[in-house]
Amino acid sequence: MAKIFLVGAGPGDPELLTLRAARLLGQADIVLHDALVGEGVLALANPRAELVDVGKRFAGKAMAQAEICRRLVDAARTGKLVVRLKGGDPMIFGRATEEMEALGQAGFEVEVVPGVTAACAAAAQAKLSLTRRRVARSLHFLTGHGAEGGLPAHDWGALVRAGGTIAVYMGGHTLAGLAAHLIEAGMAPGLPALAVENAGRPAAREIAGTLATLPRRLREAKPVGPVLLLLGEALAPETVEAATREALMTE
Repeated sequence: MAKIFLVGAGPGDPELLTLRAARLLGQADIVLHDALVGEGVLALANPRAELVDVGKRFAGKAMAQAEICRRLVDAARTGKLVVRLKGGDPMIFGRATEEMEALGQAGFEVEVVPGVTAACAAAAQAKLSLTRRRVARSLHFLTGHGAEGGLPAHDWGALVRAGGTIAVYMGGHTLAGLAAHLIEAGMAPGLPALAVENAGRPAAREIAGTLATLPRRLREAKPVGPVLLLLGEALAPETVEAATREALMTE
């Protein structure tokens, strides 16, 4: 039985690929890739490989997921080495389940190769830990854009009660509504908030503020690349400084 590889391309920097991802790209005959996969990553593909753009673009022309699944199955049927290259990590807001189900129903085995997800890339670039002792004991990944369009109906009250750090993917265009819902549910308007455009890439840009002020600041910044949002007390400068002092005292 042929095996198809769902590979995480990470946030765009080819040096953040896993060794296995780079090796599979170099061996692939067909690569079906997302729109946001970096050119440096695609440059690692086998020079003889067929590169197929099956990406989705916000507010632009997008290939339906059913069509992506169909093309993936058709590629698998060629018997060639097929890599489905997905931005970030395939298992985090990557619709991997739908693609694995389509391939499984067609009789193909799937192997998933993880990648660096945008939240981790943004945290590393900003030098901000997303978890911190006594401040942020949990990390929540949310999507800011639902399949039906607009802001999904999250359980806002539960998010406020849970505390910790919130990472919002695809939330640049729905931040105002997201902030309004969280504040209405009881989250502090002054909660530290950070928007990172093009996380993990040289062109990354950080826009800092609070839950209440970040929607306006982000709108004024007019980002054109993908935006990841980080919300939580762990992002506060005074929290970082206090944790650093505590760590030094306990060494």
